[in-house]
Amino acid sequence: MIKKETPDSNSRRKFIKSTALATAGISIVPRHVLGGPGFLAPSDKLIVAGIGVGGKGESDIHNFAKTGKAEIGFLCDVDNRRAANSIARFPKAKFYKDYREMLDKEAKNFDAVSISTPDHNHAVQTMAAMNLGKHVFVQKPLTHDIYEARMLTEGAKRNKVVTQMGNQGASGDGVRKLQEWYKADLIGKVHSVYVWTDRPVWPQGIPWPEEGNAAVPKELDWDLWLGTAPYKEYISGLVPFNWRGWWDYGTGALGDMGCHLIEPAYSVLDLKYPKDVQCSVGSVYVDEFQRGYFPESCPPSSHVTMTFPESEKTEGELKLHWMDGGIQPTRPEELGPNETFGDGGNGVLFIGTKGKMMCSTYGRNPRLIPTSRMEEVNVPETIARVPGGEDGHYGQWIEAAIAGYGNKKVSSPFEIAGPLTETLLIANLAIRGVDIRNEQKNDNGDISYTYPGRNIQMIWDARKMRVTNLEEANRYVKRDYREGWTL
Repeated sequence: MIKKETPDSNSRRKFIKSTALATAGISIVPRHVLGGPGFLAPSDKLIVAGIGVGGKGESDIHNFAKTGKAEIGFLCDVDNRRAANSIARFPKAKFYKDYREMLDKEAKNFDAVSISTPDHNHAVQTMAAMNLGKHVFVQKPLTHDIYEARMLTEGAKRNKVVTQMGNQGASGDGVRKLQEWYKADLIGKVHSVYVWTDRPVWPQGIPWPEEGNAAVPKELDWDLWLGTAPYKEYISGLVPFNWRGWWDYGTGALGDMGCHLIEPAYSVLDLKYPKDVQCSVGSVYVDEFQRGYFPESCPPSSHVTMTFPESEKTEGELKLHWMDGGIQPTRPEELGPNETFGDGGNGVLFIGTKGKMMCSTYGRNPRLIPTSRMEEVNVPETIARVPGGEDGHYGQWIEAAIAGYGNKKVSSPFEIAGPLTETLLIANLAIRGVDIRNEQKNDNGDISYTYPGRNIQMIWDARKMRVTNLEEANRYVKRDYREGWTL
């Protein structure tokens, strides 16, 4: 409820507004300064600070501003080159290189934070913002580690902030159409889901470059970019994109596309956590019968199978298959020989007791198989659409943050995005487990190696966040941060 204005409160408002204008150089006052969470500011705008404002971060904050209900008040990026376009587009926004300095000095001057940085720094930046009571929009994947995803999910609830992960397909019409088809019993209960992608489209399955000490670009603060990760000398080609293929910073093809492609199965089948996981990965041979060993790099391709417990929406336990590196499942027999499977490079296939359905990336272009069924079926819309669909993902979060915690729904709050991200990272446990190596000395004095994570099924205890049958794999559930960085 909006409090009635009094002369004293009006004077106080003018004083706060003039102070904020002087320090922040922006034209409106944060909503929380004026009247606490949920207070309707005169401009009805949310002041947003961006952490990571180049590339995807640049488009994110631009989309927030386009809603007409957000003001970009502050920008933060470790690389002036990447930030240049956003600085030019939002000249009134104050710029910082270190997000910690921005949060410390300016927290009273903004309401919400958009985070679009490499995966390894998502969690510390997001938690710091939430602990200040700021609403957060975080690019996918939510976190680098399973433990981090669980902590952010709990932190969002504890701090009562509005959260959204940047998997915009969660707001698309396609996912809702798939849900309606399932509820209309068009494919029966589902027992298998296949998900595939043509990623990675960056180098993987390679050794760490040995190029000496490359010069750090003067515009880049390399130490801040590393953040939580172990210190290494700068190498060319890692920034701004190819970090995705290195475990210290990225989460591979699963981190890049898994949230977009597995989300439809989560929404349709109300999935939570898998109970076990197994995988096979593409191998790189460096000589005859000599398999390369590059544990710092994600593999060039993988096929992961996860088992989810039986539910009222599944026929027995559900098997979810993830395939990357261009590997695809066998085409359904019901699909015509010239019909595109998924969208070509990526797709999702649901197999139920009564039929099949598929979609493209972000849940786009949902189709029943055979596609001739599309002419016979007319299922009414029973699930409310997000205005603007995928593009409305941004405005949905802005409006929910303006309304205040618990007053408006969003498509990918951390209570959903957290378990979804954990699932991707559980799959990565199996992938990383392939390179777990133990050294042993043979009787003749030679050194050989065993690989206990290969050719096994990992049993996952979701409550304890632990693999129960391969202790070595649990090292990847929670990283040790570099000194000076904490969650």
